[in-house]
Amino acid sequence: MTDPNTPDPNASNVPPPPPAPPAQPAPSYGASPSYGAPAPQKTNVLAIVSLVSAFFISLVAIITGHIALSQIKKTGEQGRGLAIAGLIIGYVGLVVGLIIAIVWFAIIGAAISSGSYTYTN
Repeated sequence: MTDPNTPDPNASNVPPPPPAPPAQPAPSYGASPSYGAPAPQKTNVLAIVSLVSAFFISLVAIITGHIALSQIKKTGEQGRGLAIAGLIIGYVGLVVGLIIAIVWFAIIGAAISSGSYTYTN
């Protein structure tokens, strides 16, 4: 017979595992769970406006792009790339527009000074 006060050499000294945590109820439809990926960050609206308006009105794209970059730096919102793209396209559009205007006025001025343009009352 074995003495109950002597340890059994076949028994391990490992304590039993802790009990499992209670099961949490499934979240209802549309509710955000408390686990998983963090909520997506908001994209700056002026950055989007800058990129969209760059294809139509370059000056608006430049102004809103600079304001968007300032806001993004302060708030940490998304959209820095959109604002930079709007600025680049806006500045390129402005330069191209100025070159076209200068060439246009040069052509009109040359036509008037050469006499090929006649003004009638």
